Amino acid sequence: MKLSDLLTDDLMVLQLKGNNREEVMDELLDRLDETGALSDRDQFRRDLYAREEHGSTGIGFGIAIPHGKSAGVDQPRVAFGRKPSGVDWNSIDGEPARLVFMIAVPEEQAGDEHLRILQLLSRKLIDETFRQALLEADNRDKIKTLIESM
Repeated sequence: MKLSDLLTDDLMVLQLKGNNREEVMDELLDRLDETGALSDRDQFRRDLYAREEHGSTGIGFGIAIPHGKSAGVDQPRVAFGRKPSGVDWNSIDGEPARLVFMIAVPEEQAGDEHLRILQLLSRKLIDETFRQALLEADNRDKIKTLIESM
């Protein structure tokens, strides 16, 4: 499965409103819930927060990738949001997260699909030019084109 199949236009938030990690996560959770990807929003939220307690999903370079397998997820999906001013995510390099990808995978899904998606994202997001293009894209179509290039 390609990332562009999992990240649909209605799962993109070009201007996140949240001012902290919890508010941003809730915005993206709402998008996943509104699109029917979740069967139990609260369960997935608890699972995401449990994952964050094991270690921040702020991977550095202004990127956070909260992720998890959960019984609260019906369909694998990825939500994406931008916060140009950044939000503290306890990232390993201390930089605020400006690009946030939330990976949701059903618990019963075979294998480690969420880890494969995480690996794919991490490899591409290391490229500063790609990150900058995501920040500067002025509409969802441009972001979709960038994602399809992954």
